[in-house]
Amino acid sequence: HNRAPRVGLLSIGEEEHKGNDLTRSVTPLLKALPIKFIGNVEGRDIYSGAADVVVCDGFIGNVALKVSEGMAEMMLHKISHDVMSELTHEKHVAGAAFHRVGRRYSYHESGGAPLLGVDGICMICHGSSNGHSILNALRRAVEFQDRRINPLIVEELAACPIGS
Repeated sequence: HNRAPRVGLLSIGEEEHKGNDLTRSVTPLLKALPIKFIGNVEGRDIYSGAADVVVCDGFIGNVALKVSEGMAEMMLHKISHDVMSELTHEKHVAGAAFHRVGRRYSYHESGGAPLLGVDGICMICHGSSNGHSILNALRRAVEFQDRRINPLIVEELAACPIGS
């Protein structure tokens, strides 16, 4: 699809004056880029579809990621437990469905995320990754290499009028 991604800056409120010094100092830089910057987004907007890309520093991103993983795992466990405890028949069908949902959203399935800004392909994996996770991270690294992700990023940045 050719639609420019909507880019939001993760902050504690939508108003431009909110956030810490780093967040407030990044806002004019993002505004100056030839991107579809939509301004600040809050944590609850990460999954709402308000933005296609959410920008934050590594510390905040890691906290947001781990809170999200923990919440998703807890919610899936609690919902599956509640549903399974109400069923008298067809528990195996419901159990299989919950297992599929759990696998679809597990970090083991994606394996990791690319570390951008490195001259090459570098995947960041969860500290509790298993062999399945690492294999999937390697598959994604090969996909990024085959799709020429780094050269495309370099080309786009070179075409950007900022800093030239």
